[in-house]
Amino acid sequence: MHAPDVRTGLGLVAAGTQDELWRPVQSRGRTMEGIDPEVPPSSPGCADCTSADPPGWWFHLRRCGQCGHVGCCDSSPSQHASAHHAATGHRFVRSFEPGEEWFWDYDEQVLYDQGPELVAPVSRPPEQGAPAPADRVPADWKRHLRR
Repeated sequence: MHAPDVRTGLGLVAAGTQDELWRPVQSRGRTMEGIDPEVPPSSPGCADCTSADPPGWWFHLRRCGQCGHVGCCDSSPSQHASAHHAATGHRFVRSFEPGEEWFWDYDEQVLYDQGPELVAPVSRPPEQGAPAPADRVPADWKRHLRR
């Protein structure tokens, strides 16, 4: 399963897949083992898209809770955050979008409204925008998003 690309502005989170019902999930009192809050993010954008030849672009970003790897979301063309989980087994990602604090647990397929405080920066630079980087985003970028 891939991490859903969702926003939690109403304080609701999903359990399981995007096709299942929304329900609140609280992380308080739950153990989120495998998160290292002292590891900084690997980059301000998707590390894999940036190092690709040719370099790619992303829609939203996710930060690995264990090693800090920043990868692109499942709506992005390359889905590097989920690929990182598949390659490493690192269980948790946190949204790396400004104003979002949610975590996704790949093993349990649960989206938490919050979790441990991670070392800064906690999001991409706001001026970076989304999708990004602007000079690599095609004019028809919406057609390239995965659902």
